[in-house]
Amino acid sequence: MKQIKVGENEAGQRLDKLLLKILDKAPKGFVYKMLRKKNILLNNKKATGSERLSFEDEISIYLSDETFGKFSRDIDTTEVEYNIDADLNIIYEDKHIMIINKQPGVLSQKASGSDVSLVELIISYMLKKGELEAKQLQSFRPGVCNRLDRNTSGLIVAGKSLAGLKEMSSLLRERNIDKYYLAIVAGEVDGSKRIEGYIKKNEADNIAVVSEKFTEGSEYICTEYERVSYTAKQGGFTLLQVKLITGRSHQIRAHLAGLGHPLIGDTKYGSPAINKYFRDRYGLRHQLLHSYRMVFPGLDGELTALSGKEFKAEEPELFKRIKNDLFG
Repeated sequence: MKQIKVGENEAGQRLDKLLLKILDKAPKGFVYKMLRKKNILLNNKKATGSERLSFEDEISIYLSDETFGKFSRDIDTTEVEYNIDADLNIIYEDKHIMIINKQPGVLSQKASGSDVSLVELIISYMLKKGELEAKQLQSFRPGVCNRLDRNTSGLIVAGKSLAGLKEMSSLLRERNIDKYYLAIVAGEVDGSKRIEGYIKKNEADNIAVVSEKFTEGSEYICTEYERVSYTAKQGGFTLLQVKLITGRSHQIRAHLAGLGHPLIGDTKYGSPAINKYFRDRYGLRHQLLHSYRMVFPGLDGELTALSGKEFKAEEPELFKRIKNDLFG
């Protein structure tokens, strides 16, 4: 028999959702059968699975150790993916969230099973600090609330608690957080402008196409940009501040490329000749796009500490070097 006490990161969800995380190898039908047969009890009473859990509720699972082990994933924190030392470059941290300045080349989330992403780095960090226990990973995993392309740098918000994950993900989904990027693009871009369109990604080659009109499978996008600086060197380049109104995958990269101003270093949407110049001169192998500023609205509840706050992330060294060389 296993006795599980509901913690802060399990409270608020349905019993059946938590059971399916704990017994993640078990068919759903098995879990509901165990509930019906009273082999799983909530606070020593029969449960259906639809009950909303409260902090310190007790779940009793009357299964043999062999059966429990068969249906429950072991969490081994000695695995390579969690035994990691990494500089997360944390901009802000409290008990619910952390804000990280991600470096180019780091995945926000795993793309394949063998990947080590920001999520694994965060889990390793929390395990080593004692803010997370291995057994808790069966029912709750910290995660990122927004994502950046692998080769885009800058601010990422991660949820350390269930409350942090849920509230921050909701804020981002409802576009209540203002996100600003720095981008160095080819050509001269004048003034400031709000641009709209529709984006559709081809999953086969992971390339997005932007059009002015809606097509089947496309999604609306809106981007604002403002010229920060311009240089006529090497044919001309513009430093832009870009604000995301919507937040689609590859939105900034594809939208600016569609206007004829691709990002320097962007191998999917950029100019091969320009990219070669910067690769040969600087060793640049990623696009010059950096999420540098994030502004939070007025907040209450678990995220009160972030109310009205603004956070900035310094650009990577290579970005700063190229920016200084071009714009002084």
